[in-house]
Formats: sequence, structure tokens, C-alpha cells
Amino acid sequence: MTPIRYTIEPSHPEAHLFTVTLTVAEPDPAGQRFALPAWIPGSYMIREFARHIVSIRAAADGKAVRLRKLDKHTWEAARCSGPLTLTYEIYAWDLSVRASHLDATHGFFNGTSVFLCVEGQEHAPCRIDIRRPYGTRYRSWRVATALREATGRGGAKRYGFGVYEARDYDELIDHPVEMGEFALASFEAGGAQHDVVFTGVVPNLDLERICRDLRQVCQTQMRLFDPRHGKAPFLDMSQRYVFMTMVTTDGYGGLEHRASTALICARGDLPVIGKPETTDGYRTFLGLCSHEYFHTWNVKRIKPAAFVPYALAAETYTPLLWLFEGFTSYYDDLTLVRSGLITPEQYLGLLAKTWNGVLRGSGRRRQSVAESSFDAWTKYYRQDENAPNAIVSYYAKGALVALVLDLTIRSKTAGKRSLDDVMRALWTRYGQDFYAPQAQQRGVTLDDVLALFDEISGLSLGRLIRSLTEGTGELPLMPLLKTFGVKSADAPAAFAPLGAKVSAEGPLLRVRQVLDGSPAQRAGLAADDILVALDGLRIAGDQLDRMLARYRPGDLVEIHYFRRDVLGVAEVLLRPDHNTAYRLALAPGRHALRQHWLGA
Repeated sequence: MTPIRYTIEPSHPEAHLFTVTLTVAEPDPAGQRFALPAWIPGSYMIREFARHIVSIRAAADGKAVRLRKLDKHTWEAARCSGPLTLTYEIYAWDLSVRASHLDATHGFFNGTSVFLCVEGQEHAPCRIDIRRPYGTRYRSWRVATALREATGRGGAKRYGFGVYEARDYDELIDHPVEMGEFALASFEAGGAQHDVVFTGVVPNLDLERICRDLRQVCQTQMRLFDPRHGKAPFLDMSQRYVFMTMVTTDGYGGLEHRASTALICARGDLPVIGKPETTDGYRTFLGLCSHEYFHTWNVKRIKPAAFVPYALAAETYTPLLWLFEGFTSYYDDLTLVRSGLITPEQYLGLLAKTWNGVLRGSGRRRQSVAESSFDAWTKYYRQDENAPNAIVSYYAKGALVALVLDLTIRSKTAGKRSLDDVMRALWTRYGQDFYAPQAQQRGVTLDDVLALFDEISGLSLGRLIRSLTEGTGELPLMPLLKTFGVKSADAPAAFAPLGAKVSAEGPLLRVRQVLDGSPAQRAGLAADDILVALDGLRIAGDQLDRMLARYRPGDLVEIHYFRRDVLGVAEVLLRPDHNTAYRLALAPGRHALRQHWLGA
């Protein structure tokens, strides 16, 4: 098929505008339709990217062609002979991993937010000319992307502006692009080059250490899925992988793609040259990278059946995000300990934090992880002030479900089988050849998952899996962990006097969330209340914890607050945190099952 040709140019960085042109050599003679996705894979919320198109026009043979808008993200061009060219402007001011952002310091975009799809020609190859902004101030800008550089005239050089290519629209929108001045380093793993790109001011960034540590992460995951060869999973699409990171003051987040990931991290989380200590922030960054890299197998190639193919015009429901996000969350920190980047003791600390986080919200008693997966569009990605009391995270509880299944399989098979074996089977049957030419792409259903667990483990796990994922009971973690030489004990009750999440807004203190059964809820405090005084003393925005530290459990305090500009008073009986919390530690001595689990 004749390629669809795109150009994208940062035409007005100071106004945050990309200009995109799209040329179709052979438009539909009945009237060609174009559509922009409403959501981006990996982020399950309707985002209405088309609302950022600020102007659009069409032309053929130098003459204007009428465009008719059919719905919120679809246009139809009047009948014409080709080639037909659309020109449109995109407003780019979303500093996140999901859409597009442009100013005089850098540009970033995901294809879902900037490239209209030519309906009926989704399988046509695409050529994308990425152009430099006009002006001398942009001469030092470069391009970071895992898209293939096109051969022939205009083909881009590595990290350069010019023409790139994709085999179809689906591939085009699965390779984000970063442009600007950025720090760049590379390492090799699994027969592929891996680039690390950092945009933003980061003094004395220790790129050498980051490459060394990420190489350990990548190789550990490759050996999990391919113990024999340890090959990179994306070699069918790209010879390199790109970690592209936007550095901000306090950002955090990531989004997976076929051969790259877009990340946001806090400047203080990154390692500094000459300071070898591993901070909590750096562990968090490595865990984020580990999570997104694991997705290269799990969700980018091993997919839910509902995502084959992606339908990007409306919500696409699956009850299996606990498998694709939760299991990935289980393996992200497990990879760090297996690769030697954190100690087993540190890993158990992270595991306890996840467990305690799930226990803290009463929503776990009301919603299963299967329901949480299905309702991601309306609940998890659109959380409100009652979220802790109404929903459970398929990330966090899904990770604990993976832990229960992994330890169950290991203990009942005396270490001969594990969740690792199940993941490898999912890979070889559903993911390994997913993007191979002429491959019959298949997604995974719940029945497939249940059958595969039984086959690979040699156990009957269907009832347990359904109970863990469709039920709301507590997870049987304590006896399992004990079998693996891990001691669990109740953590000392934290003094959480209010049981509410608050945030400072300048000199004001606003209640954001109130937990079920908490002193704040019993006293009648609610979300959006402005706390102004404690026992007659004014509450400064950042002083509440210090003020409460002078009290003891059982004390009765008087809190004055504003609700919708009306002054109220609440009598709050202070008490310790009523939620159960656990500490985890290694039992003394060597333990073969534990060693194989944490050190495999």
C-alpha cells in the first residue's frame, strides 16, 4: 500500500502549537474519514485528544476540500481525487506521559494525541517527517524515539530530525517522541541498544550509574522470560529501547510502549556523581523503570483479548488488569532484589508498604480486583474524595495476588514450579510472535489464564484465583510468608489522630479524604472542609502534625473549620490508627525456597 505521509513541526513553541500535515495518496472516493483516538493504551481514561485541535483544513490539487465534522473526533473530507492533504494545529500543553507538550525548552508527543488515523487505511505503512523548530535557538535540539529511521531521501539520522517510518498506524502511535536538548547515554542488553534520555536541568547526573543499574534490571527480566538466550523482546520491531524521562521538581509517572517508555521523575530522586548511596527516591525511580520495562512483555505483547486490536474511539473493558498491571507491579520490585540492586530486607520493606497500603483502605472490602479492572475507566482513573472507602487498586492488590499465587505454586511443588513459569508460558504462547509478519494475533481471556495456571503448575488453582480476584476477603499472606522464612508481625500502631488526608493551600489546610471509621469521620469532618483552629489556636498550613503531636490517644480536641464559608466546630476523639499494619523480616538461617524466590 502507498504510505500515509505525516509531517509534524513545532511551528510555534512559544504558543505551544505543533503543526501536522497528513497526506493520503488514494483517499476513499466516497469521502475519506479521519479520526483521532479518544484514549491512549496503558492509561484507561477517555481523554478526548481531539479537543486540542485548534484548526484543521483539507486540500487536493491546490484547492480547498470541504471537511465535515461527524462527532467529537471524526472528520470526513468531501469526495475528491488524491492526493488529499490535511493540515491542522495541535495545542500541546499537557506535561504528562499521556499526551503532548511543547515550549521553547523541549517538545514531546504521543502519536495518539497528534496523528489522525486514516479510516480504512489503518494497515498502510506510515512515513513521518519530524521537523526542527525554526530559529537559531533550536539548532542544538535532537530527537529521541524508538521509531525506525527511514531509508532513502530525507531519512533521519540517529537522534536527528528527518523522516522516520512505521509499518502501520498502530505502530506509529506506539512510539513517543522527545525533542530538545537532553542528556543521553546508552548501554547494551539482550542484543539491543538501550538509550536513557533525560530532559530538564539535573546537575551532576550520574548517567554511568543509571546505565549500569538499568542494564541489571533489563537483563534480569530478559532471563526470566528467555532463560536460554536472554534476548530483548522488541527485536522484531526495533533494535533499541529508549527510556525517555522528563525531570521536574516532584513529578512521578510512566507509560509503556513497544520499544520505549515515557517517564516523569523528581529531580531529587536521581543519583549524583560522587554520591554512591542509594536513596529511597532512586529506588523509586528504578522501580518505575522496572515496571515499565516489564510491560514490554506483559501488556504490549501479552495482551487481554479485549485489546486485540485496540479500539481507541471508546472505552474498552477487561476484568484482567490485575494480571497486566498487578503482576507487573509484583515483578517491578522483585526484579530489583533479584538483580542485586536492593537487599532482601529492603524488598520486604517495600512489600510491607504495599500490603499495608491495601489494608488501609476499606474499599478492598467493597470491590474486587476484577471489578476494579473493569471499572478503571470510571473509578480508578477518576478517583474522588471517597476513593479509599470505595475502591481497591488493581496495581497494589493485584501485586499481592501475584505474590499469593507465586508462593502457593512454589510451596505446593517444592520449588519445582513458580509464577515465573506461568509468565514464560504466557510469553511463548501469546506474546513472543505477536508482531511477527502474518502472525495470528491472539489476546488472553480469563479462561486461558485459569487453564494455563493449572497446566504449568500441575495444580488445580482455578477456585483460588477466582477467590483472590473476584472476592473481597483478606489475602492469606501470613502463613505463606512464614513458609518462605519471612516473619510477619503487627507494626506498632501509628498515632493517626484524624484519619484524614489533608493538604496545604498556602496558609489554608483543606481536607481531601476522610477514611471510614476514622476520628475525623466520627466527628463529622468532610472533604473540602478548611481547618482553621485546634483548641482555639490557629492552624497554619504546615503545622497540623506538630500541633497534634502534643496530644495523646484518648484526648478530646475541638477543631473549628469552614464548610462552604460557614464556620463549624467538631469535637474529635483522638486515637491510634485503627487499621492493621504489618512488618516483615527475614527469619534466621538459610532457606532454600526463599532463596529461589528472591534470588532466582
